Amino acid sequence: SAINFLERLCLTWMFFFMMCVAERTYKQRFLFAKLFSHITSARKARKYEIPHFRLKKVENIKIWLSLRSYLKVSPDPVSLFLHRRGPQRSVDVVVSSVFLLALSIAFICCAQVLKGHKTFLSAAYNWEFLMWEAALLLFLLRLASLGSETNKKYSNISILLTEQINLYLKMEKKPNKKEQLSLVNNVLKLSTKLLKELDSPFRLYGLTMNPLIYNITRVVILSAVSGVISDLLGFNIRV
Repeated sequence: SAINFLERLCLTWMFFFMMCVAERTYKQRFLFAKLFSHITSARKARKYEIPHFRLKKVENIKIWLSLRSYLKVSPDPVSLFLHRRGPQRSVDVVVSSVFLLALSIAFICCAQVLKGHKTFLSAAYNWEFLMWEAALLLFLLRLASLGSETNKKYSNISILLTEQINLYLKMEKKPNKKEQLSLVNNVLKLSTKLLKELDSPFRLYGLTMNPLIYNITRVVILSAVSGVISDLLGFNIRV
């Protein structure tokens, strides 16, 4: 019993340590996204002591897009040991594994409740399942919040729209530079379309999901919603 307890304690510590590493990486991504959204604002850049430049030249737009793509997969030395292919894939694997484990535990608990809801809490392993499920859900909610805020920072195209308005105002003041400013404006429009196309479809409240897990989750959730609506309305509905 003592050896079994120590083994489970070590495995639990290792699992939650990997989750803490993933949470730290998500916090760093959010910090990078927050600072990145401030580099085009003179006041905020001065406040946080970061470089500042405006998107009024094609070279500046290229730098802005390159910096955005680099910060979204920023390296983290602490999580490098998790996978040889780097922290981006490592953290995504950890988050997908936690999400899949939470779904598995929820399925087991639902099966146990349907089998005998009166004797569900009498078994010690069911209490352990509930504790694990609560811990995993709290962790996933934390990551979902961080991931959602990070995506909002990177997907905020109001910066590009603001720069387009500034270019139109400059065209009126400097008609001799209208051709050059029109070129920059066209690049900003293409950049806006590019950012909209780059949004990954395999995301669930900011969490990067494996395509297979994403599709399975979508099918399960839609099936559950279809079953609930069918029971409420009295006839079968397929979502």
